[in-house]
Amino acid sequence: MTLEEAQATVDKWIKEYGVRYFSELTNMACLTEEVGELARVISRKYGDQSFKAGESQDPADEMADVLWVLLCLANQTGVNLTEAFERNMEKKTRRDATRHKNNPKLTSNH
Repeated sequence: MTLEEAQATVDKWIKEYGVRYFSELTNMACLTEEVGELARVISRKYGDQSFKAGESQDPADEMADVLWVLLCLANQTGVNLTEAFERNMEKKTRRDATRHKNNPKLTSNH
């Protein structure tokens, strides 16, 4: 599924099952909440804390929740994520073409 297809799928789902989009501000708060849930799973899985009983341990599901809300926000604000991502990759490539390769923090064996 492409990003454009994902945006269309979310829009169709919202219209069929969700009545309407939440406000942009509400969805921004939801995005923050979902990123926090993803951070919790990552910190438990790769950090020093253990999971609590009944707590989600599935980073893929949490990432999908983040993506869902991001797709909602993109639809609401008229952002084509495919175009935005392509522009962003071009920007990163221009800016960082040699930066990381020349970073001794990344290339040395600590």
